[in-house]
Parts: sequence; structure tokens; C-alpha cells
Amino acid sequence: MFINNFDPVALEIFSLEIRWYSLAYITGILLGWILAKKYFIQNLDIHKRFDDYIAYVIIGIIVGGRLGYVLIYNLSYYFDNLFSVFKIWEGGMSFHGGVIGIILASIIFAKKNDQDPFLYMDTIAIVAPIGIFFGRISNFINSELYGTATNVPWAVTFIQVDTLPRHPSQIYEAFLEGIFLFLILIYFRNKIFNKPGVISSLFLIFYSIFRFFVEFFRVPDEQLGYIFLNFTTGQVLSLIFILSGILLFYFKNENH
Repeated sequence: MFINNFDPVALEIFSLEIRWYSLAYITGILLGWILAKKYFIQNLDIHKRFDDYIAYVIIGIIVGGRLGYVLIYNLSYYFDNLFSVFKIWEGGMSFHGGVIGIILASIIFAKKNDQDPFLYMDTIAIVAPIGIFFGRISNFINSELYGTATNVPWAVTFIQVDTLPRHPSQIYEAFLEGIFLFLILIYFRNKIFNKPGVISSLFLIFYSIFRFFVEFFRVPDEQLGYIFLNFTTGQVLSLIFILSGILLFYFKNENH
């Protein structure tokens, strides 16, 4: 059994704290950016505009992720503490909100340049698992989004939480939503390269399937618990995204 007692602060320079969570976001975005331009963008016009597009993506992630968390996961708290909405360094980001933020940012940027937003979103979908991987590793280091109690040999005790051995659900997600999803999307990209929107749809489908499955091993958010048929908020959102992905796949695949 592994004992997790990591310090969430990676570096401290004078009074400035640099947390693992912040480093995960920065590393994920930079690596995704570099790999996208080097390996996954074939359209010269998209390649030329991609640096400008990334600025839109970053804003979409931050604004969408934060608002998603505030509105979906902890509205009552932030309603009473409005200023805390802006304290993103304290944590509290919604993946699903971030996805919606990226979608809106992509549509705005593409329309501004009279382009198909899926040409951008498909590229982001392929490299997004890199950021997800680092994000889940930082969740593990921070002892957050931890799993339910278990006696499996690979159980982890999160000292900052309690003394119970628990599923390392963050590691499950890092593998499934990060490494495995990345490999799946690369495989399908080579099969259906000329169908804009299909890779985006497959990202929504496979990510959501993996997320739905891992949620069975993860402790639900304390303020929400199980909300519907013993499903968590994450599972309900995943079902919605699976359906959205299937519909998108059908229309984009049929139209080509």
C-alpha cells in the first residue's frame, strides 16, 4: 500500500507558491501546443493561425472550467462568496465546463477567420489527453478527487484525507483519459483524417465512457453526493456528453 503525503506546493520562491496543479496546466498546454504544430496539423492555414487560436483556447479553458465548477458543483457556496469565484488558484475547475469553453472559443475564432471550427477542435481533441494526464497526476499529488475505500493491493492512503486505503482513482483516470485515449484518437485519426468533426466526436464518446466508469471508484463531491439513480454529477454529465458525441459522430460521418 502506498502512502500519499505529497505537498501540493511544488516550489516556493520567497512568498510566491507554485503549485503542482498550476504546473500541470502549463505543461499540458505547452506540450499539446508543440505536438499539435509538429505532428497533427496538415492544413497550412490552420498551422499559420494556430498560435493565435491557442490564446482563445486558454481563455476558454479557464473561464469555462471555472464557471462550470461554480454553476454545477458549488453554486450555493459561491453565491454567498462571490469574490471567491475569481480565486482560481484555490482550485475548483470543471472538465466539462472547460470543454464547453473550448468549443465556444473555437467557434468564435473560426467564424472570425471564416473557417470550419472542427478543423481546430479536432486538433485540440487529439492533444487534450496530454493535459488531462498531467491534470490527473496533479489531482493525485494534491490528494483530491480520491477513490472509495478498498483493500486492493495497489490501494493508496491519502494522509491529508484520512487513514483509509483507497482506490487511486486519479491514476485510473490518468491512464484511461490520458494515455489510452491519446492512443485511441491517434489510431482513428489515421483512419478518418478527412472527416472534420469525427475526431472531436470520438473524444467526447471515449473520454465520457472512461470518466463514467472511473466514477464508480471515486468518492463523489461532498456537497453533491449521488444525485440520480446513485449516479454522480460527473456520470450524469458524461452520459450527456456520450449522447452528444454519438450524435456528432453520426452527422459528421454521414456527411462525408
